[in-house]
Amino acid sequence: MKAMIRKGLIALVLTVASSGSFSQSSTPGGGDAAAPGQPATVPADGTVRSGFSRAASGVQFAHFRVGNRNVKAMLADGPLVWVGTSGGVIRYDTRSDQHRLYDVRSGLLSNGIFHLSKLGDRLLVGTYGGGLSILDEPTGTWENYNIQDGLADAFIYDVLTLDNGDIWIATWSGANRVRGGRLKDVGSWDTYTVENTQGGLPNDWVYGLAKGKNGEVWMATEGGLARFSEGAWSNWKHGQGLGAAYELVKDQIDFTRDPAKESSHHARQKAEMGLTNVDVAYNPNYIVSLLVDRQGAVWAGTWGGGLSRFDGTEWKTYTREDGLPSNHIFMLGHERNGRIWVGTSNGLARWDGEKFRVFTVHDGLYTNNIFSMANAPDGSLWIGGFGGVSRLIGLGSIE
Repeated sequence: MKAMIRKGLIALVLTVASSGSFSQSSTPGGGDAAAPGQPATVPADGTVRSGFSRAASGVQFAHFRVGNRNVKAMLADGPLVWVGTSGGVIRYDTRSDQHRLYDVRSGLLSNGIFHLSKLGDRLLVGTYGGGLSILDEPTGTWENYNIQDGLADAFIYDVLTLDNGDIWIATWSGANRVRGGRLKDVGSWDTYTVENTQGGLPNDWVYGLAKGKNGEVWMATEGGLARFSEGAWSNWKHGQGLGAAYELVKDQIDFTRDPAKESSHHARQKAEMGLTNVDVAYNPNYIVSLLVDRQGAVWAGTWGGGLSRFDGTEWKTYTREDGLPSNHIFMLGHERNGRIWVGTSNGLARWDGEKFRVFTVHDGLYTNNIFSMANAPDGSLWIGGFGGVSRLIGLGSIE
């Protein structure tokens, strides 16, 4: 469906209806539209671009609604933005305002999307319960890989492709390595678990993957940080410095949803850590997000224990006391200049190497629950959370 562009209308809103169709609405205001391919910068005269609103901070923003759904993954792919929701994958063309929904009716095996990346020219999709799906967009065909093909589990949280062609897959039952990326050769699939690594992988629930500066693979798990390097495993937990101590953050935890009250698995994890007396959302070993920065330091976003940085020798943990808006870290991302963005349960923070700058709905975010981010080639940032997406221009220049 092609958007109707009218002069004087801004804040184009995309709604994914329960049927999977699209409907749109707009709110009044705005200036002239940017030409296709024009860098997304705030005009020097302060003019608000067509399709955008302006926050008090000067950030220009447009909102896209996806209904009562989470946006757990996004990918900027040239002029396209792929949006992974709990209702399927949206393909949005920023040049023409055309958008399309891919879901189980299109060939996916699950509508819940946790991961989006490119495998060559194809779109790679990690799903919630439907395994790994790969879209060849020109033909509209999907390849689906599940447990019978070598996957450790049908729940896929992250995928990492290395320079040697190996593909690593984070699942809820361990990590897969597909040697040489030979997905169709079941003999090329390896599965790593707590059991067969003799505890080198500290927990079978793997949430994130990142490539280290020397080619090693870092893994975020519910039981700590793991590293796989030249066939050897190492791991680090709260006892070695991961996450802030409960006594330091117990008065800062306002996101009180405790997974242990909803899942026997999470309850068992807390019991193993000696946290059964903690009835709020806190587990410093539970790494939800992972990033390796340009210097090779590893950043681990925890569940209530703040944001930890590991340089290979020492740990440093940042919490609300250091300027974070929350100690529940859902997303970590890089800006093109290397600055780190931190998505939390209560806003988005930018780390410039010395301090955090916090942004909220007052700066143009759709929501303060931040799950995903994409850097578009035009310089704009796309931020996903519960219920929708924000496209933001000028956020990186706000001090």
